[in-house]
Amino acid sequence: MASDLEANAKTAFIDDHFELAVDLYTQALSLDPNNAELFADRAQANLKLRNYTEAVADANRAIQLDPNMAKAYLRKGNACFELEEYQTAKAALELGATLAPGDSRFPNLIKTCMAKMAEESSDIADHPMEKAPTNTLPPVIQPGNGTPPQEARVMAMGPRYRHEFYQKPEEVVVTIFAKGIPAKYVTVDFGEQILSVSIDLSGEEPYHFQPRLFGKIIPNKCRYTVLSTKIEIRLVKAEPIHWASLEFRKENTVARIVNISSDSSTQRPSYPSSKPKRVDWDKLEALVKKEEKEEKLDGDAALNKFFREIYQDADEDARRAMSKSFVESNGTVLSTNWKEVGLKKVEGNPPDGMEVKKWEY
Repeated sequence: MASDLEANAKTAFIDDHFELAVDLYTQALSLDPNNAELFADRAQANLKLRNYTEAVADANRAIQLDPNMAKAYLRKGNACFELEEYQTAKAALELGATLAPGDSRFPNLIKTCMAKMAEESSDIADHPMEKAPTNTLPPVIQPGNGTPPQEARVMAMGPRYRHEFYQKPEEVVVTIFAKGIPAKYVTVDFGEQILSVSIDLSGEEPYHFQPRLFGKIIPNKCRYTVLSTKIEIRLVKAEPIHWASLEFRKENTVARIVNISSDSSTQRPSYPSSKPKRVDWDKLEALVKKEEKEEKLDGDAALNKFFREIYQDADEDARRAMSKSFVESNGTVLSTNWKEVGLKKVEGNPPDGMEVKKWEY
């Protein structure tokens, strides 16, 4: 039953088994697809896993099913904030605050969003050249100075959206700042060394961005997301080289190989700069994960950590076995053997001196 799956998903969430919780909520939703509570709770589990896009989708579905659910707006606001969609986050939080006037989390998060929006406005004012469009329109040539009217119209046309990019050793992230564009009007295609983006709104001239890329990519691993203020495109590099620019140019044909070795003695090249030193977030994240892995725990904490590691490293059959055994045994059995678990119902096996009791609703 969906209620049993929901109860076990909540138990898994409390025990920090967030991936298992998402799987259990997904199974519950397959049985009860119009349950707003399940979508809102799965959004919270996705937030814990940093699956922010999935969390927004779950929160939106919960709001669609129950427009008066305050926690759905809270979770949408949190996820949009992490995606740097501060305007959308603020709007969701303001709606949630009207439904839960006594919840202090809403006004606090709204203030944080407003502070971030003010920072962005300040950056644009202080550094106009840095925020200027990557591709600017050429001067408009009026039809009276020797240029035929048709040619003048063509030369006046150009990209209407600015774009920026940044890169990691394994990927390049391209952002096209197109606000309020429905996803159905956006087409993105990937080639071996080509990115093709089209925005075709009815009644307007289509926008096309089709650069030949600096380096080769792996098309089937690339992806994109259409957000309320931008289109975010992630290009997976075919080789771990540093791109001197987004677009291919003859003068930038020499590529520098990026060393992505885990050896801590290897450091990235540094260059003279007047800017403050940037934090190497990739290195920091790797260090935190290493410390978590080596952390010495006792009792239930050690057991929970052990189960999380088993679930994260397990294949699909092992995960199915863990989910099925955990649910059917009311949390008293956790098996990774699908051949055994898949053949029959898993009976509860409580510790000596204890008995299994089912939840009453």
